[in-house]
Amino acid sequence: MEAKAIAKGIRIAPRKCGLVADLIRGKSVSEADRILANLNKEAARLVRKVLTSATANAENNLGLNKENLIVKEAYVGEGKTLKRMRFGSRGHVDPIKKRTSHITVTVSEKLK
Repeated sequence: MEAKAIAKGIRIAPRKCGLVADLIRGKSVSEADRILANLNKEAARLVRKVLTSATANAENNLGLNKENLIVKEAYVGEGKTLKRMRFGSRGHVDPIKKRTSHITVTVSEKLK
């Protein structure tokens, strides 16, 4: 059995967040939590929130034990892009793309 948590529309670029998600994929939940707690990145804080939510879903909804959980999937999808404009030199306009992310974490029991 597996539990899932999704955070949509998070205001961080998917490229930055994807690097953090790659670090925890396939690890145990306790080890992944330690990695994210010691990582000095904003994306680590956001991914850790989603990991905590997925773990709580597994414990409360499915009755699974936290020590037996592993991170089965951790990936970041691209959300909507907020398009803004900044005035450039000589009267033209430079586009600014503020990217958002959808963070998904799935945890499941270890196979014995």
